[in-house]
Amino acid sequence: MKVKIVADSSCDLSEDIKKNLNINIAPLILQLKDKEYVDDEKLDVMCYIKDMAMCEVAPKTSCPSPEDYMKKYEGEDSVFVVTLSSKLSGSYNSAVLAKNLFLDEIGNKFIYVFDSLSASVGETLIALKINELSKKGIEELEIVDTVTKYIHEMKTFFLLESLEHLSKAGRLNPIVAKVANMLSIKPIMGSTKEGTIRLVEKTRGYKKAFGRLLNIIGEEGENLEKKVLGIAHCNCFERAQKFKEEVLKKYNFQDVFIVEMSGLSSTYADDGGIVIAF
Repeated sequence: MKVKIVADSSCDLSEDIKKNLNINIAPLILQLKDKEYVDDEKLDVMCYIKDMAMCEVAPKTSCPSPEDYMKKYEGEDSVFVVTLSSKLSGSYNSAVLAKNLFLDEIGNKFIYVFDSLSASVGETLIALKINELSKKGIEELEIVDTVTKYIHEMKTFFLLESLEHLSKAGRLNPIVAKVANMLSIKPIMGSTKEGTIRLVEKTRGYKKAFGRLLNIIGEEGENLEKKVLGIAHCNCFERAQKFKEEVLKKYNFQDVFIVEMSGLSSTYADDGGIVIAF
């Protein structure tokens, strides 16, 4: 069975993962005041991060249009789509609308859209799971059932260096963000079962937060020896590598990998941010 995976650009990928996946990325549009950036392979993420730091207003993002998705659905392959959590973006609804429009025009073709209930490396893990199952020759509907269960069992957490962009985006009271930054309070955030964001814990100082994130894996995770841990970083590879080393000392994951964040993930994680999923 030939399978194509389509994902929005929140799905953070390494070069090795790209080589192993038949994946097509539908880019989001990022906006800083009057300047727009297409979140594709041509985007200079480091330049975007610098521009974002200098911009006094909140960055804005626009999900791929139905037309963007429809172009990705073309061809004879069965299509599995992975999007940002529908509670965080319109990307899922756009992908579903595109599916309905495409099938109205084309007729019989297998397309299934997964709501990741996550973002960043959470999407990456889902794409890898789809690829793994398809290579085993598992039928489409069984892949849907298995991946849906996988999504509901998956955990996503993130640790931010700064709360500035969450504040600018209106997701956090500016006064709270300012006080937190002054006191070096580092929040550990996580996903909910519904795909929203929750505050897991507040810690004083990055070193302590780093340690707590490491321990939270064991407190909230189950059957880790059967799971893969993904780590996405925004301009802090050494920090991500250190986290991977500490994870391998403490837990027996099936595998641990690191990816660099795209523009979309960097927009909210900001310089120095880390997202993990397993």
